[in-house]
Amino acid sequence: MDRPNVLFIHTDQQRWDALGANGNDEIRTPHLDALAAEGVTFNRYFTQATVCAPSRASYLTGRYPSQLGIYKNGRTVPESVPTIADYLGRAGYVTGNLGKLHFKPHALRDHRDPHPRYGFDHIEIADEPGCYPDAYRAWVKRRAPDQLDNVSWGLPWAAKQWQALMHRDDGIEHPEPRFPKRPVPFPADEELSFSAFVADRTETFLERHASGAPFLCVAGFYAPHSPWVVPQRFLDEYDPANFTLPSYPPSLDAEREERAAGAADETDPTFDDAELRGAIHGYYAMITEVDHYVGQLLDTLDRLGIREETMVIFTSDHGEDLGHHLRYGKGWPGYDTITRVPCVIRWPEVIETPGQSMQPIVEAVDLLPTILEGAAIQAPAAVRGRSLVSLLREETTRHRASALIEGEGRKAIRTDRYRYAVGENDEHLYDLATDPAEHHNLADDPAYEQERATLRATLLDRLLGAERRLPKEAPY
Repeated sequence: MDRPNVLFIHTDQQRWDALGANGNDEIRTPHLDALAAEGVTFNRYFTQATVCAPSRASYLTGRYPSQLGIYKNGRTVPESVPTIADYLGRAGYVTGNLGKLHFKPHALRDHRDPHPRYGFDHIEIADEPGCYPDAYRAWVKRRAPDQLDNVSWGLPWAAKQWQALMHRDDGIEHPEPRFPKRPVPFPADEELSFSAFVADRTETFLERHASGAPFLCVAGFYAPHSPWVVPQRFLDEYDPANFTLPSYPPSLDAEREERAAGAADETDPTFDDAELRGAIHGYYAMITEVDHYVGQLLDTLDRLGIREETMVIFTSDHGEDLGHHLRYGKGWPGYDTITRVPCVIRWPEVIETPGQSMQPIVEAVDLLPTILEGAAIQAPAAVRGRSLVSLLREETTRHRASALIEGEGRKAIRTDRYRYAVGENDEHLYDLATDPAEHHNLADDPAYEQERATLRATLLDRLLGAERRLPKEAPY
């Protein structure tokens, strides 16, 4: 078997159930559903971090956050840490990253300066939509310079302060950054959206490298990260009245009423039904836009005649609460809404029974060793993931007993039945068999003392296995 091409597509903040193939009949994702029908869906796939940067650093290097020392946004991934592009590039692959990477903090730097390559031969990086003079803005400027003011979603506060201190006026009329809990129609032409940019540059990369050396192409979409700015065409595909809303226990319902009475403006969340419908509307529409462009990329593989020799991976860096637990966004303690995300792999040369939904617990760090095994490259000792190839070949149905999630001063595991999370001043235990929405913390319940002790020991064992181990440099 020849080494496969790899098309690695990842979104930002897409929860596991925000995909038709995963049982959601209210969201429209026909192309991703078709991908799942032609490949394998991992039903219990978990990320190693609850926010963007550490999660991406983890699965693109095959290391846990504790090995990297990166637990939060705002940290730079050291250029000395090998990435999937380094490993494949050394074996003769042509490698490219198009769109979001998020290996460097983006607010306090000049985006006109070259970005570190992190092993990639070709990079066109933009980590936020339209607010910096980066690859996305350059692409818009070439196509429609009169619409540059319309593609910015607002300059982040820290970036605004930095530009003032450094006297860096970029000449763009940035709107005030707002995160309303409703959809915002994209004000520019729809073919100028960030998702359109990622798809266009990815398609160009595929066309340039369809023949010759195998390629690794990483396509980083920003959607469905808030604010939910999306072309009107995709909003029009939904009627918000048809959305199923989160259900809450009585205590949270009472808090919802208090929030609604005290809200100051549209940026102050109330979690009332109208707001929830608006949030779901924007979130789903952004995913449908990504789905549209994923369909274009899959068609491109067919048009170029490289479908059979290309491994396609679709996943996300973490999820979104979307009103559950009276929260929007992501973060600790890493509920399933945050750490359980889609993972679909289509690999015609390996998958003999397409359309399966596999049930073993798998982790995001498992993707890198999967790709390496597919390319006949030995996984280095520092890589902590476990290849999924034997699962894809149906040689086994066993993989992991738990998933490890790490934050700064906080650790968690997700087993078949429980989520256990512990921090410096908090402890969480959820029984997903009786409480799948994770509303009732049982950490202090004496009836679960034995389960808590077992989970503590399991977490300790996982942490010992994940620790950073430097190689011995000489006999001693």
